[in-house]
Amino acid sequence: MLIEIIKSIIFGIVEGITEWLPISSTGHLILVEQFIKFKEVSPEFWSMFQVVIQFGAILAVVLLYWNKIWPITKTKKKAIKKKGILSYFNKDIMILWTKILVACIPAAVIGILFDELFEELFYNPFCIAIALIVFGIAFIIIENRNKNNEREKEKNSEITYKDAILIGIFQLLAAIFPGTSRSGATIIGGLLIGLSRPNAAEFTFYLAIPTMLGASLLKLVKFGFGFTGIEIIILLVGMIVSFLVSVAVIKFLMNYIKKHDFKAFGYYRIILGVIVLMYFFIAQ
Repeated sequence: MLIEIIKSIIFGIVEGITEWLPISSTGHLILVEQFIKFKEVSPEFWSMFQVVIQFGAILAVVLLYWNKIWPITKTKKKAIKKKGILSYFNKDIMILWTKILVACIPAAVIGILFDELFEELFYNPFCIAIALIVFGIAFIIIENRNKNNEREKEKNSEITYKDAILIGIFQLLAAIFPGTSRSGATIIGGLLIGLSRPNAAEFTFYLAIPTMLGASLLKLVKFGFGFTGIEIIILLVGMIVSFLVSVAVIKFLMNYIKKHDFKAFGYYRIILGVIVLMYFFIAQ
């Protein structure tokens, strides 16, 4: 049992680091699982675990950005209306949430309809490696293209509904192809439409809340709630560790991109993708 808990801690660390850095959490979890496998749980539990463990990472965003995403306000100046129930809601934050929900639509619709098909077709080391490489190259190309841009959208309020749906389409790519990285895909989408790096990253964090919460609930419902004792412990440990690691990683990333671009993550993705291809080519 202790060994299984240690494995859960390792998976929690991997999730906490890779969920927010644009290098693919699902891809890394699948790759790590090739070498570290749970022995006391079913394959169905593992399929659910690698998604639901993200719930801990979501809580890190809620904690760090509470003041920017909590819509209830006591300040009438910021309220939607000065009287009635709408006087309790911050107008700017409610507009932000409508844009977040609009961005969720593509992945939510397609994900619900084809989740099992995508998992069967693309959740394998070869597809992960290709996605790592392709989006790594994309980061480098886009950052080189954007380096002389004089005007960028620095604030969430500058994101339009059209921008939101375009970012949502990029998020859909991550829902289809593991190794793409949900954060990586949405950040690339944000950079392409002119968002600054901090703004693209921050909107990606917000977008993760309903997206990952919905995906986690969907997996839980499909799995059912007939957990064994060890499965409950493994899941809770993984979520707690991913939460703690996520807090540190989000702070690191936001400080990092104030002075650096995303090209380092692009190079990392390419190198890792090539290593994965070589390893599984040799292993076969």
